[in-house]
Amino acid sequence: MKYIYSILVLVVLTVATPIFAQDPPPDCNATEAQMKAKPYTKEQGDNCIKEWEQKVKELQDRLNALNTSIGSLNKNLSDANTSLQTSNDEIAQLLNATQRQIEEFGQRLGVLDGKTRSMKGMNDAQLAEKYEDVSLLESELNKMRGEKIALYPSYFNRIIDLARDIRSLYRTKPTKDYVVGTWSDDRDCLWNIAGKAEIYNDALMWPKVWQANTEIIRNPDVIFPGQRLNLPVAAAKTSDEMKAERAYWKKKRAQRAVVQTTVQNPGTVK
Repeated sequence: MKYIYSILVLVVLTVATPIFAQDPPPDCNATEAQMKAKPYTKEQGDNCIKEWEQKVKELQDRLNALNTSIGSLNKNLSDANTSLQTSNDEIAQLLNATQRQIEEFGQRLGVLDGKTRSMKGMNDAQLAEKYEDVSLLESELNKMRGEKIALYPSYFNRIIDLARDIRSLYRTKPTKDYVVGTWSDDRDCLWNIAGKAEIYNDALMWPKVWQANTEIIRNPDVIFPGQRLNLPVAAAKTSDEMKAERAYWKKKRAQRAVVQTTVQNPGTVK
């Protein structure tokens, strides 16, 4: 029995020795310095070469698949661009417009869009003073909407969005009331009212009062005690107010010329 046990131990040691003597599998992902620190055997080197070759093959296969996919996508993109250009040409014919006219329309639309975006950054008081400018933007957009090119697919939704943005810019100028006093007590006229410190503190702003109350002031030289006037907020005169002022002074000069002629030549006026 003892003899048999000794033989079994010898057999096990004989079989196990080559296993324990084998080199560990190489780390083919080691750095160059690590490889030089412990040189590989030829067998280990061959194993790493085979592993690297397999990885290169797998990467090459993936690259080939990606190139094939890219080629297919590029062809689809080219076909889509060709189809889009054909559709755009057909739409241009329906609109009776050239591509240049369509591009110029887009540039005009871009200018309106830029002006609208700059106004969207203003506060309510600033927008109230830009009421006329907002109105001009809306008028210009409405004019463009009347053109056939406005139906061009790339512009249609932009125009709708721009129209909504422009309408959102409208602000009504806040006003306050002023009741006209008597000349004897208050020396009230449009000139003096505008010059009051609590109003504009600038008599030259009298056209603002006039133009805000044209429904009750027919002649800016004549106002009556008890009239309730709307006073716009203090701001620079608008283009309409300046236009009305110029027309007023032009009329006054014409009247003075008639009076002067009458005085100098009384026989010429019957």
